[in-house]
Amino acid sequence: MAAWYATLFVAGSIAIVVLTYFLTAVSLEQRDQQIIHEKLGEYALVYERGGIGALTDLVRAQQSTAPERLFVRVLDRGSETVVLSGPEGWRPESLQMASLRLGDGTLVEVGKSTDAREDLLARFRAVLGLVTLSIVVIALGGGLLATQTAIAPIRRLIDAVSRIIRTGRTDARVPLAGTGDAIDELTSLFNAMLDKIEALVRGMHDSLDNVSHDLRTPLTRLRGTAETALAARPDPERYREALADCVEESDRVLVMLNTLMDISEAESGAMPLQREPVRLADVVARAVDLYHDAAEAKGVTLGAAADPAVVVSGDRTRLEQAAANLIDNAVKYTPAGGRVDVEAAREGDRAILRVRDTGVGIPAGEQPLIWNRLFRGDTSRAERGLGLGLSLVKAIVQAHGGTVDVASEPARGSSFTVALPILSPM
Repeated sequence: MAAWYATLFVAGSIAIVVLTYFLTAVSLEQRDQQIIHEKLGEYALVYERGGIGALTDLVRAQQSTAPERLFVRVLDRGSETVVLSGPEGWRPESLQMASLRLGDGTLVEVGKSTDAREDLLARFRAVLGLVTLSIVVIALGGGLLATQTAIAPIRRLIDAVSRIIRTGRTDARVPLAGTGDAIDELTSLFNAMLDKIEALVRGMHDSLDNVSHDLRTPLTRLRGTAETALAARPDPERYREALADCVEESDRVLVMLNTLMDISEAESGAMPLQREPVRLADVVARAVDLYHDAAEAKGVTLGAAADPAVVVSGDRTRLEQAAANLIDNAVKYTPAGGRVDVEAAREGDRAILRVRDTGVGIPAGEQPLIWNRLFRGDTSRAERGLGLGLSLVKAIVQAHGGTVDVASEPARGSSFTVALPILSPM
């Protein structure tokens, strides 16, 4: 592209130089022609007024004093030369001539040498040649500089990609030039792509670390159950109990694996979401209906208040999963006689899903930790669980572009608030 621009620039400059030279040459020629015709008119007027004698005196006077000496010749009707003024050294082929025949048949001829004009044009050609050469050098140098400047960001991209391929590290970033042009936009998108790749890779590493750590305990229990059954005396009933325990532990492991994978997918942005307009009232109704019997059996009052006009864009199944986990925790840690309230409402431009309980509460020191995978506080160890429910809630909510937080006091209960971008009322 730079070569094409340089070629067009040079071609345009040469065209301008040639046009300038042509116009200058034509202008000089027209000036000489004008001088010759003015002299012809002057000589004709003098001849008509004073005759050949006056014309001769005028020609001789001008030849001795005029800065530009002209060739003058006057021929009578018999083609005899009456007046002749021709400076020595002039070549006939270098004269620009014009003639005028007077009323009595006398012919007046005036000529001007083109040597001075040609000398001026020669110097002008030399100057234009230097100008053209300078233009070519500037065009090529400027084109090379522009090319190097333009491809510098691309070379930085190439270096970054080469470094990533060579080292396998995705933490390298290409610095932005701050010009806001297309190359800068491409660099920004490339860095965003690297951020996404790095997040996915980090998510996979964390998932593998968590899975390898979290599977150790249930697999140890599974192996211990099997070894205990094998070491005892043959007893079909004992074997049946051992197999039932193994199946239960296997189910627990599968639930843990599936939940960990869901959390990892959501945190890395890889969780597939089947987005559609979803009424939070429907999500609340389904989750409350799911835990109604469990709350009733425990003696906990489960209530719901949802605005049917609050609609979000989200995956219905995942949102119901998040709501169910919050309600499950609330019912689980609320003693008999307590109460759990679920609310869906609009606050500004956000859709709010709030779960309040009158349960045991969460100590202030543990509140930042409850979102971590497999974290179980002191008050929760008495209840059966994996310690993954709140981690999954946070991951699902963030995958929907929302936030979740908690406000809690020990012995007074907790309030979990999910805020999602609102879609529109239906």
